[in-house]
Amino acid sequence: MSAAVSSAVVRLLSEHTGHGPTKARTHINDELITVVLQDTLTKGERTLAGSGQGELVLATRSAYQSTLRAALVATVEEISGRRVRAFLSANSIDPDYAVESFVLEPLDGSAGRRAPAAED
Repeated sequence: MSAAVSSAVVRLLSEHTGHGPTKARTHINDELITVVLQDTLTKGERTLAGSGQGELVLATRSAYQSTLRAALVATVEEISGRRVRAFLSANSIDPDYAVESFVLEPLDGSAGRRAPAAED
């Protein structure tokens, strides 16, 4: 499953940004799937960052992730067979890393339920 998630995330980013990360590693535990990506920036983004426009690059990356959110979530849900409760994304320019995290519904089906409040 880790390899499938890594490949799918790299493919989606490549299709939509014109440059896919050169390295991806997916970590999975009971309620979290995290994909760590390396070498994510396009040549143009690296040029902008090098000329002091790092905040613009990060804003653009944030827009990409927002636009791709539905596709990324649907892909992870399909591969994992689990519903994604939350999607979180972050980028770093130097070093060039990105992290895509998917918080999954608990296996016990307690999605969104809170424990009853203790009575006095």
